[in-house]
Amino acid sequence: MVPGLLYFLVFHYGAFFGNVIAFKDYVPFVGVAESPWVGFDNFTALFADPAFWSAALNTLALAVFQIVFYFPVPLALALLLHSINWRGVGKFVQSVVYLPHFLSWVIVVALFGQMLSGDGLFNGLLGSGDGKTVLDVFGNPEAFKPLMVVELIWKECGWGTIIFLAALHNVDETLYEAAAIDGAGPWRRFWHVTLPSIRPVVILLLILRLGDILSVGFEQILLHRDAFGPATAEVIDTYVYYNAVVDGHWGVSAAGALLKGVIGAVLIFSANKIAHRLGEQGVYR
Repeated sequence: MVPGLLYFLVFHYGAFFGNVIAFKDYVPFVGVAESPWVGFDNFTALFADPAFWSAALNTLALAVFQIVFYFPVPLALALLLHSINWRGVGKFVQSVVYLPHFLSWVIVVALFGQMLSGDGLFNGLLGSGDGKTVLDVFGNPEAFKPLMVVELIWKECGWGTIIFLAALHNVDETLYEAAAIDGAGPWRRFWHVTLPSIRPVVILLLILRLGDILSVGFEQILLHRDAFGPATAEVIDTYVYYNAVVDGHWGVSAAGALLKGVIGAVLIFSANKIAHRLGEQGVYR
């Protein structure tokens, strides 16, 4: 456990104290201690920047897309794999759908670009050979959000099934047998046995996902930003990166990152409170 604990202590809890930059006119060559305090001026500049609000709206839209379209997929895949009676087939399918998780986003984005761009594979297959572009997903701003979700599903849904499969394997088989004896069909067994048994795990993962809802995939979106343009592909994380590292506006960028973290914390505490009211344990009691 030591390497994992050191990672969180250094890069998460240790880095947390760097949020003081959000209240300073930070200059790297001067240092944090010597940089002057500016109070909430960085937040005022942040809220006055139209680019931030555009990035915030894009982030929120992508977050909703991911919650609605991505979150149920690992659960559905786990249910499908759990229902396969042939053990060898189930193991083979698991291995295949897990593999994309170990590919970097650079490879995944390049792969989708080779297939869906204007000079990609599908355009070549659908075209008539006269050089006309029939399908160019990477050149269509309206396709940005669906493309992000499709790439995320292809890369991560197999890995996301691990926890759901573990929860499904812990369901008491005698409950299915009793329900079948009482005349319950497959759908009623799923609705009255499977779902109630794995509901705590589903709620736990949903709460954790809500806390991370504004982190919609920095590396993935950064690789798409030039193709789709900042107006379409800018999110809070890329806004913070370009304003801080590229343009040198460290204080304003830190304010944006701190605001995102506060919103995530509020969502976790609120969702956990709602889970308690519904009789679930949530993240903590």
